[in-house]
Amino acid sequence: MDVGDCPHLPDSILYEIFLYLDHLDVLSVGLVCRQWHAVARDEFLWKELFYRYYRVSREVPRHPAAVSWYEDFQRLYDTIPCVEVQTLTEHNDQVLHLSFSHTGYLFASCSKDCTVKIWNNELAISLLHSSNMRLYNWSYTQFSQFNSDDSLLLVSGVFVGPRNSSSGEIAVISLENFTLLSRVRNKPYDVFGCWLNETNLISGNLHRIGHITSCSVLWLNNAFQGVESENVNVVKRLFKIQNLNASTIRTVMVADCSRYDAPDLLLDYKEQLAAAASPYQVFDLGSDSEEEEGKPKQKVMPEPVAQASPDGGSGTAEDGLQQFLDDILEGRVMPVLSERELETKVAELLARNRTKPPELNQLPTEASTKKKYLIFTTGCLTYSPHQIGIKQILPHQMTTAGPVLGEERRSDEFFDSLDHVIDIHGHIIGMGLSPDHRYLYVNSRSWPRDCVISDPMQPPPIAEEIDLHVFDLKTMKEVKRALRAHRAYTPNDECFFIFLDVSRDFVASGAEDHHGYIWDRHYNICLAKLQHDDVVNSVVFSPIEQELLLTASDDTTIKVWRSPRTVRIHQARKPKPRKLLFSWLMNQKS
Repeated sequence: MDVGDCPHLPDSILYEIFLYLDHLDVLSVGLVCRQWHAVARDEFLWKELFYRYYRVSREVPRHPAAVSWYEDFQRLYDTIPCVEVQTLTEHNDQVLHLSFSHTGYLFASCSKDCTVKIWNNELAISLLHSSNMRLYNWSYTQFSQFNSDDSLLLVSGVFVGPRNSSSGEIAVISLENFTLLSRVRNKPYDVFGCWLNETNLISGNLHRIGHITSCSVLWLNNAFQGVESENVNVVKRLFKIQNLNASTIRTVMVADCSRYDAPDLLLDYKEQLAAAASPYQVFDLGSDSEEEEGKPKQKVMPEPVAQASPDGGSGTAEDGLQQFLDDILEGRVMPVLSERELETKVAELLARNRTKPPELNQLPTEASTKKKYLIFTTGCLTYSPHQIGIKQILPHQMTTAGPVLGEERRSDEFFDSLDHVIDIHGHIIGMGLSPDHRYLYVNSRSWPRDCVISDPMQPPPIAEEIDLHVFDLKTMKEVKRALRAHRAYTPNDECFFIFLDVSRDFVASGAEDHHGYIWDRHYNICLAKLQHDDVVNSVVFSPIEQELLLTASDDTTIKVWRSPRTVRIHQARKPKPRKLLFSWLMNQKS
């Protein structure tokens, strides 16, 4: 029977069917009775059922790839990786991170047991190789990433240096013979590091300038550090960025702009992308309106009086600094500044004319599809990461060729400026890119709405609820409302990173409430909770099969989850025992 031939049922009957389906396997009901088979093909019924069962707003249209509401109901019911099929117990301490190769044939795991393990992703997952990084004075491994052709594995960890001082280090392992190719220092350790291309990776370094002022330097490194040639660099400086109020750059990742115009899934179903997008330099998520009333505020500090230059133009930063210091000495600055506030203000004034301006025309165009964005967490008010910095990497910067200290700079270009800043107004605890690199997903724990930050070393308290924000990197705007369901409990000074992952249709995240979570990207609804016995630190989808998900936990295990549909398929492939023949043989023996 065609959909158009099916009768449309009244709301009362629809509601009864809805209650009935809530206790049955809706995908096998069609086998029970012929009458239901006709109902099951009714498009109007499934649309009503979909909105009621999943509690989706009726303003949300059907998924663009679905040909019917029945098919979409089936997709959400049957293709979520929520069935536990295997538990891996080879680690003997907390498992912190998981990453898949691009082909999906391998994945890597990092752990507090200081090993990085590489696994074969087969129907029954098996351990392929394990590297113990304690041999290199590491405390633990924390992050890994395969390069684009899956020939190399980047492994990031915490390195114990002289006098037990902890910084980070990045190791590059060959996946051909599992040999260690190179090691790169990485400071602070939660920069993690990432690949820029097949053979070059990005690391960080931190230089203290004052008590709460520093400079982060991001370096481009050749994975093959053993190159013996005076004509080939193995390292080159990418960017040098000033940090204020004890903030630092952390959690670097690279977004490729080449697929922005052909995304896997457009999230803006209200056609906002068709409107003219203004390239916002900074935008605020702290209030529901465009006003700044909900923005956490630092104690108000007076701006120095601008001093006119001899030619009638505005004064230089040095003139402003001198005027500011004169105002302090003569008592014209009110209220009196603390030592930390004074350091921050002086650092801002000194950097004002010593910072290279951002590149023009940052939004991707047809002529700039080779551009990439360097994305990282940062801040300006306190040490806890509460902003996302975005800096464009130009094509000529994507190689270690050229001067080690990067392109030539004028004497007044000591620092690089950020091209875009996203203010989250909360503690950022996780970031992940969609497979097409069009959308950035951010886990954060929000600050109180009207909080005032008077001391950068004492950030505001953070919420237990985790907000999962979504940003369109083509328009630099937030899309959709924040996703919620997962929770975290550690305070600011103990807060740690919880890794999330995004597939074509789903987004998943760990949480401190002993569960992993899965949401649908189009409908913005939570679809599944995945049980562990402790904190879930990392989740990852197979890049070639989004119906396969891995979760890693403090309970020392890695769990493998598949969709109900995949489980049925795999079970159907298993040979079934011939019960009748077996019974006959047993009777013959008796």
